[in-house]
Amino acid sequence: MKKIALLVVAFFTVATSFSQDQEKPRPKIGLVLSGGGAKGFAHIGVLKVLEQAGIKIDYIGGTSMGAIVGGLYATGYNARQVDSIFKATNFDELINDFIPRSSKNFYEKRNDELYAFTLPFNKFKVGIPTSLSKGMYNYNLLNNLTKTVRHVRDFNKLPIPFLCIGSNIETGEEVILNKGYLAQAMLASAAFPTLFSPVEIDGKLLVDGGVTNNYPIEAVRKMGADIIIGVDVQDDLLDRKKLKGATRILVQITNLQTIEKMKAKIRETDIYIKPDIENYGIISFDDGNKIIQNGEEAAFAVYEKLKALGASKNDFRPGLSIVSDSLQINRIVINPLHYYTNSYIIGKLRFKQNSKISYEDLRRGIDNITATQNFAAISYTLEKNGNQDDLVLNLTENPTTMFLKFGLHYDGLYKSGILINLTKKKTVVKNDIMSLDVVLGDNIRYNLDYYIDNGFYWSFGIKSRLNKFNRNVATDFNNGELIKQLGIETINLDFSDFSNQVYAQTLFVQKFLLGAGAELKFLKIKSKTTENTMPVFENSNYVSLFGYLKYDSLDNKYFPKTGWYLSSDAQYYVFSSDYTKEFNKFSVIKGDVGFAKLLFKKVTVNVQSEAGFAVGMKSVPFFNFVLGGYGFSTVNNFRHFYGYDYLSISADSFIKSTVTFDYEFLKKNHLNLSANYANIEDNLFASTRWIASPKYSGYALGYGLETIIGPIQFKYTWSPETGKGFAWFNVGFWF
Repeated sequence: MKKIALLVVAFFTVATSFSQDQEKPRPKIGLVLSGGGAKGFAHIGVLKVLEQAGIKIDYIGGTSMGAIVGGLYATGYNARQVDSIFKATNFDELINDFIPRSSKNFYEKRNDELYAFTLPFNKFKVGIPTSLSKGMYNYNLLNNLTKTVRHVRDFNKLPIPFLCIGSNIETGEEVILNKGYLAQAMLASAAFPTLFSPVEIDGKLLVDGGVTNNYPIEAVRKMGADIIIGVDVQDDLLDRKKLKGATRILVQITNLQTIEKMKAKIRETDIYIKPDIENYGIISFDDGNKIIQNGEEAAFAVYEKLKALGASKNDFRPGLSIVSDSLQINRIVINPLHYYTNSYIIGKLRFKQNSKISYEDLRRGIDNITATQNFAAISYTLEKNGNQDDLVLNLTENPTTMFLKFGLHYDGLYKSGILINLTKKKTVVKNDIMSLDVVLGDNIRYNLDYYIDNGFYWSFGIKSRLNKFNRNVATDFNNGELIKQLGIETINLDFSDFSNQVYAQTLFVQKFLLGAGAELKFLKIKSKTTENTMPVFENSNYVSLFGYLKYDSLDNKYFPKTGWYLSSDAQYYVFSSDYTKEFNKFSVIKGDVGFAKLLFKKVTVNVQSEAGFAVGMKSVPFFNFVLGGYGFSTVNNFRHFYGYDYLSISADSFIKSTVTFDYEFLKKNHLNLSANYANIEDNLFASTRWIASPKYSGYALGYGLETIIGPIQFKYTWSPETGKGFAWFNVGFWF
C-alpha cells in the first residue's frame, strides 16, 4: 500500500512538472531599430531574415528611419511589402518636399518658374529658411500608408505595439511617442534638423529622436519585452578625413552623446545586429538595394540565435491586404486663422464637406495648400465620425510676410537681365498678395501684381507691366512694305508696352481658370532706321475688354513629360487715342493647346498647336501675330518659331503646329529635335488657305540643362524656305 502511495505521488509530481513545462509562456520579443537615414534600409533586410527564422515580434521601438520602418511593420505590413514601399518611393522628391506642378495655381506656377531662389525679408533684414523641407511629401505618404490604422490613437493597440522617439528642441528632452496620430509621430521622429521642419505634437516642438535617444531599448523593455533584438545602423565617430559634407558633420554632432551611451545599450541587447554600412551616408538612397542586402547578411550572421527564438515553422506574415482608397469626409475642421478665410482653405483643397474623395484627392488638396507658402506648418488628422471621417486641419500661418526673390536671364531678344522681386503677403485684406518685379539689364522692365485669392469664389487682381526691347527685326508691322521701300532686310525697333489690367477669375469645374477684365495699354514703337521719314510708328493708348479660359496640368513648363494644357482668350479693343488715325474697333481671338507624353523611358513627345485671328474692321497692325525666335518671354501676340529670326513674320491671322521629341540622356540633361509649321497671313481663315500646305516651316536641334536658375538651352534652327540657319542661346527662367 505504501508503494502504491509513492507511485501515485511520483505520477502526479511528473504530471504537474510536465504541465508546467507545457504552460510556460513564450518569451516576449522586442525589436529596437535605430536611426540612420538611408542606412536604415538595412532594417528591411533584417526583418526579412526574422520572418524567415519564424520570429514573431511582440513590441517595436524605433527612432528616425527606425521609426518609419518599425511603424510600417507595426501597422501590419510584412518585410517584403515594406521593401516594395521603399523601392517605390522617390527619395529625391521626399527630401525636396516635391509638390506637383499641377497642384499649383497659375500664380504659383509663375512664381516657381521665374525665380532662382527666395529669401525671407523682415524689417529690412534678409533671413534664411529654417529648413530645406516642411516634410509634407513624407507626411502625405505616411498618412496613406497607415490608413488602415488611422483611427488608432494608442499605439499599444496596433497589430504590433509600437513606440518611437522624438526630441524636444526647446528643452533637449527625449519624448516617447506611443499615443496620438501614427503618421505624425513617425514624421516627428524622423525630422532631421535643418533638413526637415520640426513637428509640433501636444504643444512640444519635436525633431529627430536620434538627437536624444537613437536606440530606445529601455522603453521597449518597459513595454514588456523579455528578449531584445536590436539593429544598430548609426555611425561611429568619424575622423576628419571622413567628415566630408554638411550631412556627415550634422550626424557627427548628433552622435557625440549617443555613441557613448550605446556601449551600455549593446550589453543590454540579447541579439545585437550591426550591418556593415560604414561606406554609406544618411542620404545614400540610391544604394538602397545594397544596404538592404547588407542588413540581411548581418542578420544571417546570428541566424542560429534567431532560429532558437523562432517558431517550429516559419511564422510568415501575410501582410496587409489592399483596402478601399476612398474616404467619406463628413466635416472639414480648420483651426482659427487671422489672415486667411475658410473659403480660401477649402478652395485650395478643391473638395468640400460631405464629399467622397480618394487619398490622392487628399494629397493634392494638401499639396495645394503647401504650394501657397502661406503656412509655416501644416498638419492634419482623420478623425472617426461614425462611418465617416472628419478632416481636421491645423495650420500655422507663416509669420514672414515679405520675401526677396531673384532670377537672371539671357536671350537674343531682351538680352541680359537680372530680376529682383519683392513679394508682400497680407498687405491690405485677407488672402491677398502683392508682387513687384524689376528687371535690370539691357532692357529695364517691371511687373506689378496684386491679387486677392478667394478660393472657390471669385478672386480679383490688378496688374501693371512695362515691357520694352530694342532689336533689329524683319517685320515693320506693315506687311513688309516699308522694308521693301527702304531696300533693307531688317529694321531697328524700339518697342515699349505699358499695360494695366483689372480682372476677376475663378475655378471652373475645379480645373479650368475662367477670368475676365479690362485693360489700358500704352504702346510706343519707334525706329532709328527711319528717323528721317517715320521715326515713330505708334504712340497710342488702347482700352480693351478681355476674357480667358486656361488649364495646365503639365508636370514641367520647359521639359514636360506628361500632362496637357489649354489657353484661350479674346480681347475686344473699344477705344484708342489713335496716333495713326486708322483705329476701328476690333477683336483678337487666340488659342493654344498642347500635350506631353512619355513614349518610352527617357523619351518624350510634346505636341503643340495654336491659332489666332482678328475680327471686325481692319485691325491695328501693331497687334498682329508675329512669329520668329525662341527662348524669350512671349508678350502680346509675339510667338516662338524655329527656323526664322526673332519677330520675322507678321499678319493678323495664323495657325501653327510644333512637335518636339526630347531625350533625357542624363538626369536633367536633354537632347531634343523639333519641327514647326505655320500658315500666317491677313484674313487667313476667310478661305481654305489655312488648311493648305504650310507656307512656313522650321527645324531645331537642341540641348537643354535644368538648373536652379532655370533652363540653359542651345538650339540650332534652320528653315528650308530661306536656307538660313540660326544659333540661339538662352539662360535662366523666361521673364
